[in-house]
Amino acid sequence: MKKFFYGMFVLMMLVTSCSSRRGTLSSPKSGSNSKTSSSPSVGRPTMAGNDYISHYKQVAIAEMNRYGIPASIKLAQALLESGNGNSYLAREANNHFGIKCGGVWKGKSVTRPDDNINDCFRVYDSPEQSFRDHSEFLLRPRYAALFKLDKNDYKGWAKGLKAAGYATNPRYPELLIEMIERYHLDQYDRGESPREKVVREETVQVEIVQNVQEAPPSVVKTEAIKSPVAMRIHEVKAQDTLYSLSKLYNVSVDQIKALNGLTDDALSLGQLLVISK
Repeated sequence: MKKFFYGMFVLMMLVTSCSSRRGTLSSPKSGSNSKTSSSPSVGRPTMAGNDYISHYKQVAIAEMNRYGIPASIKLAQALLESGNGNSYLAREANNHFGIKCGGVWKGKSVTRPDDNINDCFRVYDSPEQSFRDHSEFLLRPRYAALFKLDKNDYKGWAKGLKAAGYATNPRYPELLIEMIERYHLDQYDRGESPREKVVREETVQVEIVQNVQEAPPSVVKTEAIKSPVAMRIHEVKAQDTLYSLSKLYNVSVDQIKALNGLTDDALSLGQLLVISK
């Protein structure tokens, strides 16, 4: 009888021990860090940086050939401002640069929270129309000095955009340059002969003058059409991970990856990451 009770006691202890171990093994699954946070979101698949570049590099090159804006700069700005084409405005309004309605816009529009709760943004028939409108947005006196640069001088353009007030973050030029060099976007830039440069500068100057003359006084200010880009940028430290940054800034891992064109969780010391806009 004693042997029977002793056997039952041992059996119960074994069952309890196995159950406890199963609970311990399953608990990390519900509390996992970056793997859970970085799982794909439900809905339309997000576009990676290389896919975006493949889609729009020819559009950027065409704009460069017409106005002299380096294709690398155009692509880098589009990648940042549209989150690789994954932002609401890019997907639903073909608006890849956050251009607002302004008093001159007669086309379709959509309201989104930005500086105000119901700011009006332009809706384009195609992404190509958005790229063209962005070029024309830059054809204003405050950006005129940029068009005197060589059309393959992406570093000059990156610094010039910040100096002209395009972005509020002091590290915006570095972010553009890092984006260009990460994706080798400068391979799409092309030089021009001295004669070609003179002809292009003259053409651009005429368009800038026309834009000033045609714009009503109420929309002459650039801010009436586009607010300066106000990006929060983080410089990667030794212990940083995408998960730790998502907790620090209260954004998702997927959002950080989309804004920066990241395809995996690897980070480099000193890397500049866009956290929010």
